[in-house]
Amino acid sequence: MTRVVDKTACGWYNETVMNRGKFIVFEGIDGSGKSTQLKMLSKYLQGKGIPCVTTCEPTDSPFGGLLRACLTGRLETDERAIAALFAADRMDHLFNPVNGIEKRLNEGVTVLCDRYYFSSLAYNGEMTDSVWVEELNRPAMEQMRPDLVIYIELTAEAGMERVGKRSERERYETLEKQKKIRERYLRVFEKRAAQESVAVIKSERDKERTQEKIRAAVNGLFGI
Repeated sequence: MTRVVDKTACGWYNETVMNRGKFIVFEGIDGSGKSTQLKMLSKYLQGKGIPCVTTCEPTDSPFGGLLRACLTGRLETDERAIAALFAADRMDHLFNPVNGIEKRLNEGVTVLCDRYYFSSLAYNGEMTDSVWVEELNRPAMEQMRPDLVIYIELTAEAGMERVGKRSERERYETLEKQKKIRERYLRVFEKRAAQESVAVIKSERDKERTQEKIRAAVNGLFGI
């Protein structure tokens, strides 16, 4: 299912945006396979002669390092602190003058990002005050909306079955939390349907079949 928005009606959209690279975000609960699908799409686009880079949140910045320590339990902190760190990491990710997403897009490079503010709205918004989390992320939501969000749909049970094969569990990786986060994701997309372009892609056991559906959703952005 793909929701398409007429972005020419949005104030932030102008002729400069038309000449920029595309900003494509991958979202999903833990174990959805989004990271693998992102890498597969990057290889596909590069094979089509489309310059692109991959990135993720948390980032490799000092903000991201703190977040990873919190998510793995090496550093104990409050959920509100984690939400604020995600928002700070995201702003640096977007506007860092050396390697920020905005810089890449302005250079005509397509950016594929593993998680974005939708993750904050789903994960942090489920664990603490959702209105406050939305306000934290409003600058990103208003200044850098993705051209397309690819949400890999998977049940929490299937996701946790995959996560169970990992050597280390993170903060949100319990079945109860993942069920709530999945439900929150769907509510977030419903609420923001008028502002966002979202493709909901069912995760298949055959990752190539999942990738085919992702490419079908993406091809229109590039006239392929």
